[in-house]
Amino acid sequence: MDLFSDTIKEGIKVHYRSTNKYKTNLITAFLSVPLERETATKNSLIASILRLGTALRPTQEEISKRLEEMYGAEFNCGIEKLGNVQILKFYIEVLNDNFLPQKENLLEQAINELLDIVFNPVLENGGFKKNYIETEKVNLRNIIESKINDKDQYSFDRCIEEMYKDDAYSTYKYGYVEDIDKITDEELYNQYKNFMNSAKIDIYVSGDYNQQEIKDIIRNNPNIQKLLPRNIENYVGADGSHHPQNINTQPNTIIEKQNVTQGKLVIGLDIDANKNDSKYILGIYNVILGASATSKLFQNVREKASLAYSARSLYVWQKNNIYIRCGIEIGNFDKALPIIYKQLDDMKNGDFTAEDVEGAKRTFVSAIKAIQDEQDEEITYFIGQELSENTPDFEEYTKRILDVTKEQVQNIANKISVNTVYFLRN
Repeated sequence: MDLFSDTIKEGIKVHYRSTNKYKTNLITAFLSVPLERETATKNSLIASILRLGTALRPTQEEISKRLEEMYGAEFNCGIEKLGNVQILKFYIEVLNDNFLPQKENLLEQAINELLDIVFNPVLENGGFKKNYIETEKVNLRNIIESKINDKDQYSFDRCIEEMYKDDAYSTYKYGYVEDIDKITDEELYNQYKNFMNSAKIDIYVSGDYNQQEIKDIIRNNPNIQKLLPRNIENYVGADGSHHPQNINTQPNTIIEKQNVTQGKLVIGLDIDANKNDSKYILGIYNVILGASATSKLFQNVREKASLAYSARSLYVWQKNNIYIRCGIEIGNFDKALPIIYKQLDDMKNGDFTAEDVEGAKRTFVSAIKAIQDEQDEEITYFIGQELSENTPDFEEYTKRILDVTKEQVQNIANKISVNTVYFLRN
């Protein structure tokens, strides 16, 4: 893996991924801050306002026109949540100059455009444009309110909220409707300034280019030069703090009623083990339990018992939890739960084979290879490693997965317990 990182100023890094695998160059800026209930909504609003105009191109139409001039360059932005971190993500993807009739320095143009969007917004009267604020408040309200329409994701988020009531991880990444109208124009711009002076900034440049040339371009960019160093010594990384374990106690059960035709069951599992030491083992455990078509949940809950439309599990390594997620007939709740629990017990008792472990390894290694075939997926992997200060490259990651044994999987299974059972029904 050819990844070189350059610290521009304290708290500000540029990461260079040199590769000729793609026909495009991708520039991505991640601005990361601790996830907080008080600022989540404001930060989401800021991200959407920034994309509307810069001091040089004050309207979204002008930005779009410029992107078209750059052979249809693609720009977008979004909000991510990684452990106890809220991330504002901005990216531009452009054709590599090697595939153009003549060299036009598209990568340099794209870098300057992206940095202008993020760090040099259009302003009026010492703040964001009022009509931009009002427009994006409406859009943000629609995004937050629409989350209830996706019952699967809604149920997953609700289980997390119940498990992490006293932890920042319960905060919704886009914020809250009730906060939107309380945000004044002055407060929003002050939050933007505070955010830009405190966020951990990571810029990734992926593609085929002359690294020294691009390094000089970024270091000399006026938007980068005006940024101040920031103290992130106490920065809350992606690992975050963990809620108290619920080992050997009764799980918390929440039943919520809505107008639904299919029940959504989410079971949050605690893991009483150090995640840095055990995450590779847990990765294999999760594939055997519910992250493949041959998994115990899929085969026994969905296929054999016919109690679920879907049955799968997800390992969230940043918080050291596994979540079992099932779509079931509402009347099957009492039937499905014991069978799900039996799969957990079977894992503890070693009721799985060495071939199950080897098959899980093959599945996992294929997933690692797939990450390296997608430019954006690869960068997403890198930022996760950067924020967790855990930096195994793909080769080391693969080796650690292949070293996992059946005994290790069974041992970790006995450190797993049910924390929360959430069921959405009618």
